[in-house]
Amino acid sequence: MQLQLNQPVATAYRSSSPGSAGTLAALVDAHQSERRLLDELIGIMRRQRSAVASDDLEGVDDSVFATHRILVTLGEARRRRRSLNTILGGSDELDTNALMDAFGGSIPKSLEEARDALRSSAGILANEVDVNRRVLREALSSGDEYMRRLVGVPDVARSDYSPAVTAQTDVGSGGLLIDRRI
Repeated sequence: MQLQLNQPVATAYRSSSPGSAGTLAALVDAHQSERRLLDELIGIMRRQRSAVASDDLEGVDDSVFATHRILVTLGEARRRRRSLNTILGGSDELDTNALMDAFGGSIPKSLEEARDALRSSAGILANEVDVNRRVLREALSSGDEYMRRLVGVPDVARSDYSPAVTAQTDVGSGGLLIDRRI
């Protein structure tokens, strides 16, 4: 069903045409698709933490590529939802009031449940990303510290007031640079 410019969206929804029910079904499906993708990202974040904990570099690498793949797909899913929002309410982001207007005063239960599930998954993902960010920073910091100790390089930034370790030059043990231009 094509919406006429002067025809309210709510009137189009209340009609028994398959296009309006199809728009609702497509919008619910778009929310559910985004939620599934976010749930996949949550799983990837957890696998990434596990790989970091077990020093599995290949697992960390795989999680980075999987994250990129999901983010591309998620971008497409968001564009789909936004285009459906535009069809339904004239804007790519519809708040609760706009959805209520579009559906004649109340949001259909299936859409409300899909939106709530999407928001819940988004909140969980935000927490998982925050945890991973801290874990990865700590792993990088630990790796840097390990390499400094292995090579014998002092810490770059010291947090105490003790004298800094300085490079020692032992004149008697060789290792001096000789200027051969003379």
